[in-house]
Amino acid sequence: MGLLYTTDPLFLEHDAGAHHPERPSRLRAVEVGIESSGMQDDLIRFEAQPATAADIQRVHPGSYLGRLEALNEAGGGHIDADTAMGPRSLSAALLAAGAGLEAVRRLDAGEGSAAFCAIRPPGHHATPSRAMGFCLINNVAVTARALADRGERVLIVDYDAHHGNGTQDVFYGDGRVAYLSLHQYPMYPGTGALHDSGDGEGDGMTVNIPLPAGATGDVYRYAMDQVVLPFTESWAPTWMLVSAGFDAHRKDPLTDLGLTAGDFADLTRDLAQLVPVGRTVVFLEGGYDLEALRDSVGASLAALSAGSFRPEAASADGPGRTAVDNVRRWRDAHGWP
Repeated sequence: MGLLYTTDPLFLEHDAGAHHPERPSRLRAVEVGIESSGMQDDLIRFEAQPATAADIQRVHPGSYLGRLEALNEAGGGHIDADTAMGPRSLSAALLAAGAGLEAVRRLDAGEGSAAFCAIRPPGHHATPSRAMGFCLINNVAVTARALADRGERVLIVDYDAHHGNGTQDVFYGDGRVAYLSLHQYPMYPGTGALHDSGDGEGDGMTVNIPLPAGATGDVYRYAMDQVVLPFTESWAPTWMLVSAGFDAHRKDPLTDLGLTAGDFADLTRDLAQLVPVGRTVVFLEGGYDLEALRDSVGASLAALSAGSFRPEAASADGPGRTAVDNVRRWRDAHGWP
């Protein structure tokens, strides 16, 4: 089976303002990365469908969508200092939110081994009631809630350099969805502390791995061995959704981590083994250096298809092992895998 892939010209029409780092050229870099990796003939391209109001309201209340619609009818504008809508932004956001749902439908039908959604605006900072951090609708959460509502055990892995506070908020008390985040800490949005581990039925189901500036690929691989694999082997998720932020790359202008395209290839390859074939959907989140985004997406798509495209070697010798050990000790102390 091939790799399902979706993007759409509508995503290019989301305009967050002049000189904004979350810009349409990011998706053009993704397409160049696909060409560079030699993957273009191996992808099974499909058309996303917009999420419905009912789909959105699994995560965001109707009043929230109403506020976005009102701003859209006014022609757009700023929501906060970082987050804005243009005239076509809401249409793009609804299509981005529906991309994962369509990917699931196609994977259910056996059309591919995994799916990659090259979408914008991104979503993981959007809380149920607030758009922020470049995000309007929480794309990964919409798909995760739909899967959980039909009885699946859903693992969300978020390796964007910024903590996905919105996704954490949505599922903090939901024992059907595990949220696991590797992120730079402290950094925007200021959430994602080690001790934030879930509540109620979701106790222990939030796994934050806060990493220091400069952390390299060997630290991420260590985190996989010490934290991610024990958790998934114990809980046995039936689906995995990945918030794929490539801003942990060492060239990214907004962050201070040390990953390379080779590290993203390794991380993607290892993550793909955590759930059965045909049960992984990857969502584009951050990544703001265009060359780094190009190379990292190309390497990751090749890894999802058991191929090899490594324009950069893996990185090593950065700080962060102590942070991973702290997570392991915290979870052991609570009896969590």
